[in-house]
Amino acid sequence: MAQTDVSGRPSRALRRVLVPLALAQFICSFAGSNMNVMINDMSKDLGTTVQGIQVAITLFLLVMAALMIPGGKLTDRYGRKRCFTIGLTVYGIGALISAAAPGLGILILGNSILEGVGTALLIPPVYILTTLLFTQTASRARAFGAISAMGGIGAAAGPLIGGLITSAISWRAAFVFQALVIAAILLLSRNISDPLPADRTKSFDTVGATLSAVGLVMVVLGILAADNSGWLMLALLVAGALVLVGFFLWVRAQERAGKEPLLSTSLFRNRTSNLGLVTQNIQWLILLGVSFTVAAYLQTVRGYDAIQTGVIFTAATVGLLLSSLGAERFAKRRAQRTLIMLGFVITIAGVVVLIAMVKGSPSPWAFAPGLFLIGFGLGGMLTPSVNVVQSSFGDELQGEISGLSRSISNLGSSLGTAIAGTILVAGLSNSAEAAALIVLAAFGVVGFAAAAFLPRGMVAQTAPATAAGSA
Repeated sequence: MAQTDVSGRPSRALRRVLVPLALAQFICSFAGSNMNVMINDMSKDLGTTVQGIQVAITLFLLVMAALMIPGGKLTDRYGRKRCFTIGLTVYGIGALISAAAPGLGILILGNSILEGVGTALLIPPVYILTTLLFTQTASRARAFGAISAMGGIGAAAGPLIGGLITSAISWRAAFVFQALVIAAILLLSRNISDPLPADRTKSFDTVGATLSAVGLVMVVLGILAADNSGWLMLALLVAGALVLVGFFLWVRAQERAGKEPLLSTSLFRNRTSNLGLVTQNIQWLILLGVSFTVAAYLQTVRGYDAIQTGVIFTAATVGLLLSSLGAERFAKRRAQRTLIMLGFVITIAGVVVLIAMVKGSPSPWAFAPGLFLIGFGLGGMLTPSVNVVQSSFGDELQGEISGLSRSISNLGSSLGTAIAGTILVAGLSNSAEAAALIVLAAFGVVGFAAAAFLPRGMVAQTAPATAAGSA
């Protein structure tokens, strides 16, 4: 199969392979944000509250984050194509169960658990297969740029598409839509072949997988418990931190014993990669945090319906789409560090504009300038941040760093929804919305500071592999 044409672009055969992989990233990112515009409809229909829907959304993102690393390791043992197919199937079943859910419990089973598990199984193969199939640096960079854009667009357009479907039919139809997209991906992915055979003799670190998952779950649940009990929040946060410390000690002990752990400790000894992971985490924390905050405020305080809420988010989608489309051109002119820092500056400015304009105007158009800037800033730095992480390691560690990168991004998504949601749900009002957005902007300042310490000379063309986009 020819890798590229005379222009250096991926061949037609590889572009056909890229379509289902990019669609898979799109639908998983879409699932993380589309429920935000259905809060009122779902809570009334299922007999629950705004907080109940917030828990379901957060748990979905958290299950992805907790299982993404183990999911990546399972691809070596059972094969990347097989895990991709199984993940799609589990996800599709979860979407159909969610569509028929009579109450919050069944919704959590279908959406939070099954769709979350399915995503954790299918997303690592997306990035590993792309790394293995696109062997030339230029074609690989373009492939991951497309996947990155689809991931960001899925997250940003989720409220609009979800709002259109909910208003035209019902919120349940939005889950049927997901199942139909999954069926299309299964059909389109029939011709994808796994470049490497599965190795059934490959060991799997069950203890490490359990410790990492439990630690992440406890930390996020601690944040969710903030508005119920301060002591419970503190206990869960401390316990989660201790479990994660135990995970790192276990991994180090496994390596010293000559065994293969869930993750190599070398992944955490690279300063550039660690800083890149921090920026990734914060980008998705802001994106999903802003999405939940604004959507919940519009529906519960201003009384907007799903379609009105979704249309308002068009500004963020347009901004993200424009900067994503220009990402390759920007990368040729500016260093990755510069793009990430500039992205955080624009995003923080967008939050400030959003707070100022919404506070002084009852018009729905007051949301547009701020959301556009937030989308534009985030879209311009999603790919550079992961370029920094992926290019810090050779091909032999691409599978592990891809799993870690996806886990960190999804952890950011779940933290953003949990933190912003906890502040907002504590008192649904103008001041609560502003407080949640201010906290998100403060995280943006931390992301800018982390980006400032990145090496100055890193450019996209030097990266041996890239990946971007949260599930």
